Amino acid sequence: MLDPTLQWQIVGRLALAAFLGAVIGLEREYRGYPAGVRTTALVCMGSALFADTSGMFGGDSSRVAAQIVSGIGFLGAGLIFREGYSVKGVTTAATIWATAAVGIAVGGQAYIVAIAGALFTAALLELRIVTKNIRPARANQDMDENGSGRGEE
Repeated sequence: MLDPTLQWQIVGRLALAAFLGAVIGLEREYRGYPAGVRTTALVCMGSALFADTSGMFGGDSSRVAAQIVSGIGFLGAGLIFREGYSVKGVTTAATIWATAAVGIAVGGQAYIVAIAGALFTAALLELRIVTKNIRPARANQDMDENGSGRGEE
């Protein structure tokens, strides 16, 4: 049996990961895009749990982290689709990927890095307000935030 103190420390890291994931998801939720608060919180928390507990059961933490990246890449790929001349879901997929990285950082006890990563991710998502005003009027109508077609994603 694992030491109860260690288990409570892991629970604390899971709570931090869920909170940071939710912070990232707030922007997506507010804008009405896919992968909002619940999805990003779950991805972040799940990544932290895998990263945190992988060494406990004889696993190699670096291999587990690599598998998280691959698995989240697969999940993200399912969010990207083409509709006519536009590609949608790229920003959502990138958000899920960055959220998993934040979770891995929490699981690896790199708290400052995780908090900074979550804040940077949320801030980068908010840059849409700036970038949509940079493009000429016609480009705003034809291009999404990724420069890849109509619509958000």
